[in-house]
Amino acid sequence: MDYQILKTSVADGIATVTVSRPQALNALNSDFFREMDALIPELGGRDDVKVLIITGEGKAFVAGADIAEMVRMTRAQGQEFSRWGQQTFRSLELLPKPVIAAVNGFALGGGCELALACDFRIASSKAKFGQPEVNLGVIPGYAATQRLPRLIGLGNALYLLLTAELIGAEEALRMGLVQKVVEPDALLPAASEIAKTIASKGPQAVQNVKRVARQGILTDFAAGCALESEAFGSLFEGEAAEGMRAFLEKRPPKWGG
Repeated sequence: MDYQILKTSVADGIATVTVSRPQALNALNSDFFREMDALIPELGGRDDVKVLIITGEGKAFVAGADIAEMVRMTRAQGQEFSRWGQQTFRSLELLPKPVIAAVNGFALGGGCELALACDFRIASSKAKFGQPEVNLGVIPGYAATQRLPRLIGLGNALYLLLTAELIGAEEALRMGLVQKVVEPDALLPAASEIAKTIASKGPQAVQNVKRVARQGILTDFAAGCALESEAFGSLFEGEAAEGMRAFLEKRPPKWGG
């Protein structure tokens, strides 16, 4: 596919995906979702990609969905646009490889929802987060009403969803919306260092951690523990033997891929 909005570079096992519509503050439109729908399985199938980083070009991460496109939609079209975005972000969430959001600026509406679909978030000190949809007489369409309460608790989520207040990076860190805040120039280096750390670990173990944690949070504790035990045991027929042997022999492990 010829990508016009998503710019991708791959180095040292890390794919960096940059949303590039700076003239529109990287607002999400149909072309974005078409490209993301193609890019997710493409990067997911590459053996040279261990971790993904998603960021934005210019002063925005993503400043929301494209209102100029949505304003013409009928009820049925709006529902379909919501389902499309939900499915795309769910595909990103289900990607076996870890995905880091490097939030460089405005992450509003659909942009905040894109960040929520990533596994965790590193923010520039200049980043701003918010779900301002009620200002327009609508609600989030890409699962913020579902992911945000699970991530930061119901009270914090409803506060942001109902007031449409924009919060800075430090407040987002306090709420647990982001995991780390760095200066703007340090954002991509910091995200890359974290990605390199993850990429150096056992790839089967990394993928199982993501799968079991994400499935477990949607089920009850006992069922989640059963998932963990199954995955734990399965690795003894995989890379666990090499990892433990390397530890005992005091050498770096040689992962099979």
